[in-house]
Amino acid sequence: MESMNLPAILTPDFGLFFWMLVAFLVVFLILAKFGFPVITGMVEERKNFIDESLRKAHEAQERLANIEKEGESILQEAREKQALILKEAAESRDAIVEQAQQKARTEGARLLEEAKAAIEQEKKAAIADIRQQVAALSVEIAEKVLRQNLRDDKSQMDLIDRMLDEVSTEK
Repeated sequence: MESMNLPAILTPDFGLFFWMLVAFLVVFLILAKFGFPVITGMVEERKNFIDESLRKAHEAQERLANIEKEGESILQEAREKQALILKEAAESRDAIVEQAQQKARTEGARLLEEAKAAIEQEKKAAIADIRQQVAALSVEIAEKVLRQNLRDDKSQMDLIDRMLDEVSTEK
């Protein structure tokens, strides 16, 4: 009979038990009517928010993967364009160098021809000048020789006779 020594809260009598059950049912019905729908609504709303966030994260991850693929393709395209531009630049440079070399060759040949023509002109002028100087020197020398040989009348007469003989023998 130890149960008799226990406090009344641990061993409630039937009346207390009835009222506790009624109070519990009232609180339970109020919670079932007003509290549980709000709580389950909030839980459902939170679940939907998390599901939506996961879906958006998955979409963002897919978009990021697509953007990375696009970035790689754009980068590859840029590399190809760069290679093409470098190739075109090299070809253009080679063409410009070849054109400059050809122009230099043409200009060099033209300058060489002009120099040859100028040298030929100078050569002709020098030969003409030398001929003129030689002719003048020859006339001067002949004049001096004739003066020397024709100092007197007898030598002049001998020269005239000799020239006449030469002219008559030639004919």
